[in-house]
Amino acid sequence: MRIYGDSNSGNCLKVKWVCDKLAVLYEWIEIDTRKGETRTPQFLQMNGAGQVPTVAFDDGRTLAQSNAIIRYLARDSALIPGDAFTAAKMDEWLFWEQYSHEPYIAVCRFQLVYLGKDASELDPEKVKRGYAALDRMEQHLAANRFFAGDDVSLADVSLLAYTRVAHEGGFDLGRYAAIRRWIGEAETFLGLPKVR
Repeated sequence: MRIYGDSNSGNCLKVKWVCDKLAVLYEWIEIDTRKGETRTPQFLQMNGAGQVPTVAFDDGRTLAQSNAIIRYLARDSALIPGDAFTAAKMDEWLFWEQYSHEPYIAVCRFQLVYLGKDASELDPEKVKRGYAALDRMEQHLAANRFFAGDDVSLADVSLLAYTRVAHEGGFDLGRYAAIRRWIGEAETFLGLPKVR
């Protein structure tokens, strides 16, 4: 199995983390999206959307979209709750992450870290909505250890990817004690180094 990914992308790292946690063998192929490497005819044949991560399986099939990939790779594992309703709650958070979290937290980070913008240049609406996402997470985690059930699930993996580096997008995690506690526990579970 080959994972085409950008090591700077939380969406790509989700796939790597799940594979590492579940001891799934893979070859990582680094793709530089800023150099147009997802726009080559060869890449577009694998993924017509021209996005990473993309996984190519040994039988020739390919799969894209980070949460779809991790959902497939983790099937029949403890990262997906056994209870159907709890698994659906996990999926609820997976969809929410891509619609209400990543477009704000990750985009602000990309603009500051990779485009070299100053925090004053960030779209105030993106910052506002990023903080709204963090507020929702904090509220949930103040009453729950993880996002779906009593153990780490794919919801935690997915939300961890950009939340743990939210400060790089100008977001202050200082007021989010429950999020900081959760980040530490999820990083430990996945065997990740602590983010500075």
